[in-house]
Amino acid sequence: MTRNPETPRSPGTTGAQRDHRLRDGVDALGFRLIPLTLPRSRRIVTRRKADNSIGEERAATPRLALVGAVGRDVPPSGFGGSSMSCSFVPTRASRLRRAIKATSGILALALSAGLWFGSAAQAQETQIIYPGSMAVTGFPGTVIPGFDQGLPPGVDPVDETFIDTSRATLRVFDVSHLGGPASGQLVNTPPPFEVTAGQIGEVFGLTYDDGVRDGVPSGIPNLYAAATSLHGVEIVTPDADDDGRPERQRRGTAGAAFMDGQFGTENGGGPGTIWKIDGITGAVSKFADIDTNSGPGIGNLAFDPIHRQFFASDLDTGLIHRIDANGHLIDTFDHGVAGRPAHGLGPVADDGAVMDIQGAAFDTEDPETWGYTQDERRVWAVSYHGGRLYYSVGEKSEIWSVGIARDGTFAGDPRWELTVKADKDYAVTDIAFDNKGFMYLAQRGPVENRYDYSRFADSGKGELIRYWREDPDDPATESAWVEVPQEYAVGFPQGNRQSAGGVDLQYGYDAEGNLDTSVCTDTVVNTGDKLRDNPELAERLAAGGPLAVHGVQLTPSALVKPANVPPFGSWFVDFDGYFEDPEVEGHVGDVRVWRPCEGRAGYYEEIPGGYLPPFYPPDFPPPGNLPPCVDVEDVHYYCTPRGLQADLYLHDHAGFGGDSIKAQSGTPGVGVTTPMSHVPGRPYTIDITGHYPGDTVNVGLCFYRKSDQDKGGYYPCCKMTLPLRTPAVSCER
Repeated sequence: MTRNPETPRSPGTTGAQRDHRLRDGVDALGFRLIPLTLPRSRRIVTRRKADNSIGEERAATPRLALVGAVGRDVPPSGFGGSSMSCSFVPTRASRLRRAIKATSGILALALSAGLWFGSAAQAQETQIIYPGSMAVTGFPGTVIPGFDQGLPPGVDPVDETFIDTSRATLRVFDVSHLGGPASGQLVNTPPPFEVTAGQIGEVFGLTYDDGVRDGVPSGIPNLYAAATSLHGVEIVTPDADDDGRPERQRRGTAGAAFMDGQFGTENGGGPGTIWKIDGITGAVSKFADIDTNSGPGIGNLAFDPIHRQFFASDLDTGLIHRIDANGHLIDTFDHGVAGRPAHGLGPVADDGAVMDIQGAAFDTEDPETWGYTQDERRVWAVSYHGGRLYYSVGEKSEIWSVGIARDGTFAGDPRWELTVKADKDYAVTDIAFDNKGFMYLAQRGPVENRYDYSRFADSGKGELIRYWREDPDDPATESAWVEVPQEYAVGFPQGNRQSAGGVDLQYGYDAEGNLDTSVCTDTVVNTGDKLRDNPELAERLAAGGPLAVHGVQLTPSALVKPANVPPFGSWFVDFDGYFEDPEVEGHVGDVRVWRPCEGRAGYYEEIPGGYLPPFYPPDFPPPGNLPPCVDVEDVHYYCTPRGLQADLYLHDHAGFGGDSIKAQSGTPGVGVTTPMSHVPGRPYTIDITGHYPGDTVNVGLCFYRKSDQDKGGYYPCCKMTLPLRTPAVSCER
């Protein structure tokens, strides 16, 4: 096999001519270069405004004056991420009732001092999203409107408690400096950018786009958030007792409407709305609306950077919606009908159930009455990776995928990937991939909705796990993925299974907890409940801040169980900075990190045993310096689950009659492989891994006849060395 560490030059081509041809979209051999996506900047931005002006612009005084103080104080500390809920969390209903007393017509309300107070961030003069920015969704908190005017005797305060529309349901954290090595501590972050429940309602699923604005790469993405019922469904009827507040309802009734703050109705939102947060200005707008969604909301979101489109799973119908970059719904994929038969399962059509909040059957505390589609077709998480859309189905979670064709449409090739192995049959509500080939899955406990807002999920048993493909594939197993996944320790409570259903990958961190953007997917970030709450470890944990942390855990991706049990090798970030709510569950949602990696395309993949080229028969002349017996007319590049794929269009001008190829990398550190067989009439495919985007990779090709190989022994092979200039776009998620 010819090896050449340098990029060969075509005879008579000068360096200047070659550079000019590359600029014109032509490679060293004269092939037209086909980019994977629109050209875009891949520069890593690391600067931030020194004065942290975004946070200072949000600074404000508390909305309610402290009239009296009852209950325990929050220990002074610098931990946390946002202001506490100025109203109470009604999980502590009995404590709340004790905290309220009439004193000369004025009510004393127990308020704990928050670490910082902030109003909703409005449009900013500078960007709000940087590499490593971590967006998190969660329940905003509650309030009794007009509470300072008093409540009539005998009125249960919980009946007068509503979603606090002035508080954040989405926060974007700067986690670039974690303050030191991981020791299980709560991290002090700058005040995050916030979007309130009044603006967008309650949201769960998140995704970023690629930052292309009016066709021009900006390097600053926009953030998208989807309406949800995973933080409860609250309904009201008009004020009937003239107290200035609507009437909360537990059951469906005539005249019922969704509570303010449920779906961002003040901005025209509903249960099928996807919101767009501008990554530069912070401005909020409605991006898309699945107006057929009656109330269950959207499971999750994914962005396809190759075709610049979005995917959203619909919990009402079970459909996966495909949405263009302008927010227009294009088409749908129906897993229940089109997916299940691919694995020998009977089709299941949507039963047509809807959420009818005015019907007597609707019960706010019974999710079975909320109009979710059947479990067999209920799609939760969606994640675009390597040319396929991966998605999770049902409580007994299955992971499936469907190809995305080269024109961006659903390819119609659904594939069962695996059935999740976990102790509990909980839905997988988020999927993430790293650049090493691991697939990460986050479980969330079954949906609940306590009337006192205390619990939105059965927490404390959800797992965070990762799978990888069998290599080589074991024909004795049904799945191409390993049978038993690796698990991470999530939170300090017994069992370390506090997953709240969100997971993503972050850059690496150095020994002092500073973000290292040269390492792409070295940290797992996941949402969880009660992350630092363990009485047996309370004394040791106290040194790292408050215990009642509901938010995000950051863990080096290598620390799978039994390592990091308990997770003192992790950092923690609280969602709302309020630490007196140890009883609540399911108040945190999804997490998404902006990670524009400059790293390797795909993941490095060694070729087991090296590569043995075909042998030449004794009387067959080696190619030497003879003219090539095959030409490469064109090359097209695509991202696949295994990394970068190059489709080669070969011309057998010498009439050699070959119908197969083998390939070997001539570039150190880069892997090149070919499929086991070639489909007649199709281009010849090679997979390239371990290179850097934009690198030229030398590929040694052997073009031969399969019939000659099948005879055994020596067989002729037409050889050539092909320098491939790879696209300057990473195939990482």
